[in-house]
Amino acid sequence: MSTKSEAIAGIVDNLQRIIQVVNEQSKISERETGLTGPQQWAIKAIAEAEPVMVSELARRMHLHPATIGGILDRLETRGLITRTRSLEDRRVVHVDLTSQGKLYETNSPEVVHRLLKARLEDLYQEEIDRIALALKGLAKILGASENNTKPINPLDDNVRRRATDDGSDS
Repeated sequence: MSTKSEAIAGIVDNLQRIIQVVNEQSKISERETGLTGPQQWAIKAIAEAEPVMVSELARRMHLHPATIGGILDRLETRGLITRTRSLEDRRVVHVDLTSQGKLYETNSPEVVHRLLKARLEDLYQEEIDRIALALKGLAKILGASENNTKPINPLDDNVRRRATDDGSDS
């Protein structure tokens, strides 16, 4: 059995290795496709829910709508997506893949998200539940709840309270 400080160091080390793998996979994929990881992820997310509203896409990707706007601008410039304003509500914008975007989605390399999903499918339900619970706790500690996409301020005294609070996002 390890000490608390050894266990914490192990968690931090494993998280750093995960981040490194994700970054490396994103760089490899970007070199192969010319699209950034978020652009590839957006194409996959659009394909799964096409047509999708920009606000829904932002929610699915856990990104701010303004961030999604920049990603979509670049995809539209490359001819991979189209945006269509709703006739009923001009504030609503739907996003679809073009034929070129669909071809890209079909032939694109597996982004980390898809690869991870496929590997998780091989696990027993109990293992998946344990991982999900642990990651939910880690996300909460880091202030990355489902409704919060802003990075935490490590100087914020509320960070520790949010991490241990059993409040609304449980």
